Amino acid sequence: MSLPTTIVFRHSIATRVLHWLNAVCVFLVLMSGLQIFNAHPRLYWGQYGANTDHAALEMTVGGPAKGQSLGIVRVGHYEIPTTGFLGVSKDRGGDLIERGFPSWATIPSYQDLATGRRWHFFFAWVLVFSSGLYFLIGFAARHIQRDLLPTRTQWSFNSIGRDIWNHLRLRFPTGEAARQYSSLQKLAYLAVLFILAPMILATGLTMSPGLDAGFPWLLNLFGGCRLS
Repeated sequence: MSLPTTIVFRHSIATRVLHWLNAVCVFLVLMSGLQIFNAHPRLYWGQYGANTDHAALEMTVGGPAKGQSLGIVRVGHYEIPTTGFLGVSKDRGGDLIERGFPSWATIPSYQDLATGRRWHFFFAWVLVFSSGLYFLIGFAARHIQRDLLPTRTQWSFNSIGRDIWNHLRLRFPTGEAARQYSSLQKLAYLAVLFILAPMILATGLTMSPGLDAGFPWLLNLFGGCRLS
């Protein structure tokens, strides 16, 4: 005889709705960001950023291979053939064209930097406001304080080390212990909420010329911007 299944809802409806809204925004921001990257498919390291500077990573076109252009991802001095996906991919007619990321990975699918920027910053601001609302609801309902802050025993190295070892062995809590987050889960959750997510939003919005004009100190905080 099987035991009855108990469903435990750890998050409120508002939290779950905002979570999925944020997830959609992240995908749209990513895909429109790839559209922006396609306008200049090169990444630089250090005080570089002009067309003639050496790029740390570059999606480009190499010499002809069997009568066709060869897509290449160049990392430092190493070249990786990526024809059909990165550097060179097929257009709607099935012909190979020079393009950083393929059309199915970008918004819009066709090359349009201005539209990509509009999509990117619009959903970036939606992500900012929905994330702020998530924090307000989380603190007001005491979800963050009650469910995400580790207890005194969970802060110990023994507790964290035991959770890591159990995760590596795929041994997860059962029964009553499964109703609560483990110390490792709580620390990972807090790191995303209070470190990674704010850094992603802040560094991304710092690329907005309008935001830089109102808050110029953001450029200095994140290493400045070189105009060439």
